[in-house]
Amino acid sequence: MYKSYFNLSCNPFEITPDPYFLFATPRHNEALATLYHGIRGHKGFVVLTGEVGTGKTLLLRCLIRSLRESSDIAYAYVFNGRLSVLEFLQYVASEFNLPASSRNKGELFRNLSKFVIARGSKKLTTVLIVDEAHQLSEDVLEEIRVLTNLETAHEKLLQILLVGQPELDGKLDSYGLRQLKQRVAHRARLVPLNAGETAGYIERRLRLAGAKLNGSPLFPAEAIASVYRHAQGIPRLINTICENALLTAYARQMRGVTAEIIDGIAVDLRLDVISSPQNPNPPEFGEADAMRTAQTLLDLSSHLKRSPSREGKLRTPETTGVSEHEPII
Repeated sequence: MYKSYFNLSCNPFEITPDPYFLFATPRHNEALATLYHGIRGHKGFVVLTGEVGTGKTLLLRCLIRSLRESSDIAYAYVFNGRLSVLEFLQYVASEFNLPASSRNKGELFRNLSKFVIARGSKKLTTVLIVDEAHQLSEDVLEEIRVLTNLETAHEKLLQILLVGQPELDGKLDSYGLRQLKQRVAHRARLVPLNAGETAGYIERRLRLAGAKLNGSPLFPAEAIASVYRHAQGIPRLINTICENALLTAYARQMRGVTAEIIDGIAVDLRLDVISSPQNPNPPEFGEADAMRTAQTLLDLSSHLKRSPSREGKLRTPETTGVSEHEPII
């Protein structure tokens, strides 16, 4: 809608992860190098974490694009973390073009093992990539640990990349998964952009979309500062804010985005509203809780018996009509 108005060849701020628009900060380059080295070095198990919207999936797509160019690499890409053990094994098998209809977990595991071992004997690399890995159950993570047992005396035969939000670190830190945690060869973490990187990110996307940056800028410095203040360096939020800003400027027939436009969009998107996490399953009221409650009521009853009421009388079972075995509340 606004492309011709601003003389752009494409939308610069689509939220779909597109490797063409990768803005490689030193941390992104380090993370990408870590993942690639983990695969090529047959390290076995690599973990990448980062907050929502920091570019984990985009980084994965860049990695996968390079894997596709390598004839000696076969990979399975799982992007759904809410799978049962059976569903997970079926999905991985289908990604490797293996029979996946079996409902027998042992059979699926044997087929995967034979496939990985056969490729390893030919010096070929096999990779399992799991996105949204923070959603994996402990049972599935334990199954992944078993898959890491496929190895020779010198190297791992299956290279596994787990990618997810920081909650993944918490799961791997749990006592039940300590064996899996000890097998992690490399870790990488993505963090939000700083103020300077946010400016570079916006300018690079505009330049790749055909914007002329040597004239009056579409996003002047004060607008970019406002974007950073509201997005806090999260690339996905930067894209959302800037996309809406260009639409607003176009609708107002303005040749550039102002800080006032950015502030208004942040209000519309409710970026200043942060809800506290709710506990959908409150703890059950157990026997110990009931005993503590009963004791509290008995203590209160004893205290009230000893204390004069507002009328100057003692609140006793006789004056209240309550049995002396019942708590007075």
